[in-house]
Amino acid sequence: MRNLSKFLGVGIVLLSLSACDQKTDADNHASGNQHSAQVSGRKIALIDSKLTFTLPQNMNDETGKLGTQSNNMHVYANADGQQAVIVIVGDETPLSLSELSQKLQTQQRNRDPQLQVVSDKSVTLGNGTAQQLDSVISTNNHSSWSTVVFAKVNNKLVTLQISLPADNQSESQALASDIVNSIHLQ
Repeated sequence: MRNLSKFLGVGIVLLSLSACDQKTDADNHASGNQHSAQVSGRKIALIDSKLTFTLPQNMNDETGKLGTQSNNMHVYANADGQQAVIVIVGDETPLSLSELSQKLQTQQRNRDPQLQVVSDKSVTLGNGTAQQLDSVISTNNHSSWSTVVFAKVNNKLVTLQISLPADNQSESQALASDIVNSIHLQ
């Protein structure tokens, strides 16, 4: 559980860094319609294909730069780091998925008293059940959309964190939803 907290801390640092990066709307629109990018995304398969999901074409594997497969952390991000998906495969935990979500909310609230929890719900993704926590995190007067999905696969705890700028919250929410809806657990 301590390692999970450490990895989630890394995710929040990445989220904070992307929130601090002040890009103009022109820069954000230059990347094109992000929502339509989901249709032609890249398929990612982890844990012997027991976890699969689709990412937008503009997200690349940054695992070698920010994480390593040996520590079971996979990082995918767009060129400017504004959009990121972090996948952590950790050890089994006796906590339920909803308990993990509540614990994460408490940790995030300690770091960000203005945390806005949008939803915390159980979801079915393929053949498995997961817990999805959607929130808006504020850092240095910048907000980021965060979707965290907890699941158990092969007796491992899988945490998938999607971090997106919240300048256009409905667009970020739709993009995160597209990624979550593409997740298939076996």
